[in-house]
Amino acid sequence: MKIVIIGGTGLIGSQVTNLLKEQHEVIVASPKTGVDTLTGEGLDQALKNANVVIDVSNSPSFADEDVMHFFKTSSENILNAAKKSGVQHIIALSVVGTSQLQESGYFRAKQLQEDLISASDIPYTIIQATQFYEFAGGIAAMSTVDGKIYLSENLIQPIASSEVASFVASRVTEKPQMGILEIGGPKKWPINEWIGHYLTQKNDPTEVVKDVTATYSGAAIESETLVAQHAFTNGKISYEDWILISGNLR
Repeated sequence: MKIVIIGGTGLIGSQVTNLLKEQHEVIVASPKTGVDTLTGEGLDQALKNANVVIDVSNSPSFADEDVMHFFKTSSENILNAAKKSGVQHIIALSVVGTSQLQESGYFRAKQLQEDLISASDIPYTIIQATQFYEFAGGIAAMSTVDGKIYLSENLIQPIASSEVASFVASRVTEKPQMGILEIGGPKKWPINEWIGHYLTQKNDPTEVVKDVTATYSGAAIESETLVAQHAFTNGKISYEDWILISGNLR
């Protein structure tokens, strides 16, 4: 089976590549390997005779206009190339809660990506994952104002990226879902507690302020916006064990 991994050099893509390369013909498609989904450069050749396309790419810029341009243009180019080459299954990675986070430019773009895929004639599976353990630092950074981190007590269900990658890889031999599969972590945390734990592990004294009005990526959230509502499966690796396994906090 020939599998093309769009974004195959990134956090998830590189792990999916390693999981599949021994059993399948795997093409790593990214600007680093000469495939640019924004311009279309190298895309037709990469997808030639491909059976499955996995899209785990992400925008290099999260500015509203940039991220919308990225997901719209990239998705349209991938779908057009996939249709020409007769791809039998597109698997795309998205985010749990996307439809409820439309005040955020990033999530509006992810919603468009999902909509373009589901409206195409190509069999598909959309995998929505909860936030990765690796991105705790990013959440802390985007929630920092004047040297303090403002977060609500709403729940989040973080997961190890390795478990998301394993789940994505497992779908290549399964029938297209023609819908969404959710995967979440093993524990639901109040966001402020998770990030507080992360900072403690890093010996970072930055204060976490509990703020019921705090947004997530610019969008208002409710108690379970960021947790999987209908999880197909949940991860097994706890955050504490992940810290020990990874030996690294980003």
